Amino acid sequence: MRPFRHFPASSSRIAVALLLFGVLSFAVPREARALPHHETHAVHKEIEALEEQWRQAIIANNVGQMDHLLADDYIGISANGTVETKTEALAQRRAGTARVTQLDIRDMKVRVYGDTAVVTSQAHVEGTNGQSSISGNYRYTRVYNRRLGQWKIISFEASRMHDADARHN
Repeated sequence: MRPFRHFPASSSRIAVALLLFGVLSFAVPREARALPHHETHAVHKEIEALEEQWRQAIIANNVGQMDHLLADDYIGISANGTVETKTEALAQRRAGTARVTQLDIRDMKVRVYGDTAVVTSQAHVEGTNGQSSISGNYRYTRVYNRRLGQWKIISFEASRMHDADARHN
């Protein structure tokens, strides 16, 4: 005897696929399936304020403020490719090896993805690292992550910008 069917075989497969898709859609966390979207104005302003706190801490060489803003698992990559942890970055600042006397930020863009914020910007820097000048124009990316309600810097990478004239010579 043949079982009773309400749908043709192809309709049954479609119904099962839709049901499975619906169940899996709720099983995956919202942040994992969401596309990047614009967060509220307040979150963007909070990240911009943290960028300003970081800028002021760098110029004043305020290691305590830097320590507060950096996550314990922070990794930074300088324009010359040097990788440094939070401990290494703070030690270099305490020793006075790296010194920034001017840091002007422009073209800042903040994108927020749930508990992660990505900042891209241009920076004009005046300063030294040991006996070498680090003055110039840079593009950078800084990544923040919200942990226990606080935003912390988890990653940074800088690239030196070169003059159009210098590229042609």
